[in-house]
Amino acid sequence: MKTPIRFDITVALDYYAPYVSGLTESARLIAEGLAGRGRRVAVACTRHDRRLPDHEVIDGVHVFRAPVVGRVRKGVLSPGLPPLAARLAARSSLLHLHVPMPEAAVVCWCARRIPVVTTYHIDAFLPPGRLNSFGMGFADASARVALRRSDLIVVNSDDQMRGSRLWPVLRTRPVEPIPAPCEERGGGAPTLREGPGLHVGFLGRIADEKGIEYLIRAFRTLDDPDARLLIGGDYTNVAGGSNIGFLRHEAGDDGRIRFLGLLRGQAIRDFYASIDVFALPSIAESFGIVQAEAMMAGVPSVTTDLPGGRHPVVTTGFGRVVPPRDPAALLGAVRELARLPARERERGRARARGLFGVEACVDAYDKAFTGVLRDAATPHEGPRHRWGVLRGGGS
Repeated sequence: MKTPIRFDITVALDYYAPYVSGLTESARLIAEGLAGRGRRVAVACTRHDRRLPDHEVIDGVHVFRAPVVGRVRKGVLSPGLPPLAARLAARSSLLHLHVPMPEAAVVCWCARRIPVVTTYHIDAFLPPGRLNSFGMGFADASARVALRRSDLIVVNSDDQMRGSRLWPVLRTRPVEPIPAPCEERGGGAPTLREGPGLHVGFLGRIADEKGIEYLIRAFRTLDDPDARLLIGGDYTNVAGGSNIGFLRHEAGDDGRIRFLGLLRGQAIRDFYASIDVFALPSIAESFGIVQAEAMMAGVPSVTTDLPGGRHPVVTTGFGRVVPPRDPAALLGAVRELARLPARERERGRARARGLFGVEACVDAYDKAFTGVLRDAATPHEGPRHRWGVLRGGGS
């Protein structure tokens, strides 16, 4: 595919596909959804894996990658990313930032002539430590600059926004809540099921902030030899490193616990079809796409009482909210949800499907971008900055 001379939108973030995280998947699904509607979409990101090309087209999205010269915890050092984003933004009508992103402030400064929409996914999180505290402070400072520069800020929910460390900035800016894009994962086969016992599942990055050790501790107190705990997610390519060794130690000799590794495509559908209850025991979370997808597949979710992270369960009523770091509460909620009758599961699935989904999310972003570009247009710029006339088609 020939590279366009101009783009409708440049997306900027550190990690993009094939890397897998909630932030990355949100960015990918939105970008691909807009490209599928005829928008010309460019992505400026880092080449987090040296085997990846500098430029490729993934499902209609032009992905440009800047070299990485070093790594600090979850972050990558890529001096070339801000100028790459600026060059692409200069050929675009709008810049879409995904934050947290340490370079966000510099990218905004370099691309200061076009409208900016920032999706603020979550407050930066690192485990306790002096260096990590400095890193979170730096990420917050960069985010504040980007948020103040933005024409519009998108958050997953009002709950996430009001619980954020950056609420003092967010409350002063134009903000629109748009739930993260969630894919339909129904229709799978229970290939991972091992008998009639209670099957509990977790899916996500195997990392400190997911609180998986508390789920393991809860499960190990369950006196049922036929029960299974299925833990799916990447632990070989996790920014900042995985805590898989610690979790294996927590699991000990309990043969009922399965570490499945990274799941994709049909394997994710089969995972949801194999479990009775989904658990997201995070100690830092802003939405939890996986729990919304579980509910859309008819599986209730236990989640922790965190701003934003509790939003999918609270809005659907299809699950339970428990305190963070509380194995006993986790186990009690899992047992309660395991008894939900099929009728209640179907009602919960319908409610979740009505609230979350990729098309609804892309619709909302398309409309939001249209409004930002309409407001930003000036007489001498004319229709060049009007979303609806670029590549034909508006919202």
